[in-house]
Amino acid sequence: MENPESLRKEMVDTQLIPRGIKDERVLNAFRKVPRHEFVPDDHYYAAYDDCALPIGQGQTISQPYMVAIMTELLKLKGDERVLEVGTGSGYQAAILAELCRKVFSIERIAFLSERAENILKKLGYSNIEFLVGDGTEGHAKEAPYGGIVVTAGCPEIPRPLVDQLAEGGRLVVPVGETFLQTLTIVTKEKGKIKAEGSIGCVFVPLVGKYGWKQG
Repeated sequence: MENPESLRKEMVDTQLIPRGIKDERVLNAFRKVPRHEFVPDDHYYAAYDDCALPIGQGQTISQPYMVAIMTELLKLKGDERVLEVGTGSGYQAAILAELCRKVFSIERIAFLSERAENILKKLGYSNIEFLVGDGTEGHAKEAPYGGIVVTAGCPEIPRPLVDQLAEGGRLVVPVGETFLQTLTIVTKEKGKIKAEGSIGCVFVPLVGKYGWKQG
């Protein structure tokens, strides 16, 4: 890969901006974070393609546009503490780390969590805490969170995540059937919970107590 920086700029210019991603902070994060560091060697040259890619353990690194729209929907200002459910490759955590004060990233598969932690530490990120466990239960110890993002599909919105959302915070989560979900934005204002649908999407299933059961 001769010029990853040029490929990242092309990704932003051809995949993100034309689809309506407007937040300049989000776009700059995508111009900066080296996505090729988060994909397996056999998919290295597809790192900036407009698609999801397998990362092993039955999981994927999401399409860049999907990572971008989920990030933009959080409406991060920079001082938030954010919970990510589903560390996966670690790419979404890196994007979030560019945009908020601290990221708590929880993953049920220890191997993926450890690999992501190694990559992100090598890249110099120090504002991400890695956790292994059932992400559907969130991480109550550090709640409440100004933003929560779920990177796997849920049959319904996990109640613990709603409970752990700060006043004025935003939860972005794919909700629906196994092979088709709707990106859903949950907000909490004056104690009232509001859920609003965005675009259709397809994520791997979120497995856990408040998600899909292990098959």
